[in-house]
Amino acid sequence: MKRAVASLALLVLALPACAWDLTTLMAELARRPQGRARFVETKTIALLDRPVVSSGELRFAAPDRLEKRTLKPRPESLVLAGDVLTLERDRRKYTLRLSEQPAALAFVDSLRGTLTGDLAALRKSYKLTLAGDEKQWTLDLLPDDQRIAAFVLRITFGGSHDRVEWIRYLQADGDSALMTIEAEQP
Repeated sequence: MKRAVASLALLVLALPACAWDLTTLMAELARRPQGRARFVETKTIALLDRPVVSSGELRFAAPDRLEKRTLKPRPESLVLAGDVLTLERDRRKYTLRLSEQPAALAFVDSLRGTLTGDLAALRKSYKLTLAGDEKQWTLDLLPDDQRIAAFVLRITFGGSHDRVEWIRYLQADGDSALMTIEAEQP
C-alpha cells in the first residue's frame, strides 16, 4: 500500500501544474488587451553592407490597433487601425487599405492574431508550432498560403507567459529582421 501511495505521489509531482499548449498560450496573450513597449529592430538586408538598426515605441490596443513609432535613426510612424495602414515619414503620408493587399493583410493578421491570442485567425494562414514552456516559449508561423510565402517564409514570436519579447521574420528574398520588445510598466 505504501508503495502504491508513493508511486501515485511521484506521478502527481511529475505532471505539470498546467499543460502548456497553443490554447493556453493564446489565452494568456488574450488577457492583455493593450500595451506599450520600447523596441529595437535590426534588419539585415542583402543589398546593404551592414544591418539597419532602429528603435522606438510600440502601442497596441485590441482588437486591431497597432502603432510603431520609430524614433531613431529617423522619425517614422506606422499606424494600423482596422483595415487601414498609414505610414508617415519625412512629412509625407502614405495610406494602404489592407483589404486590397491579401498578402499584407495576412502578415498583419499574424501580428494581431498573436497579440490578441486569436488562434483561429492564425490558423487561417499559418502552420503553427509552439516550443518551450510558459517561462520561455517560441511560436513559429509558417505560411500555408503561397501568396504570403512569396514574401515571408517564417515569423517567430518569443516570450514569457503573456508577453511577446521578440519577433523575428525571414522574408522570401533572404532579408530578415529581429525586433526585441521591452514592455513598459503600467
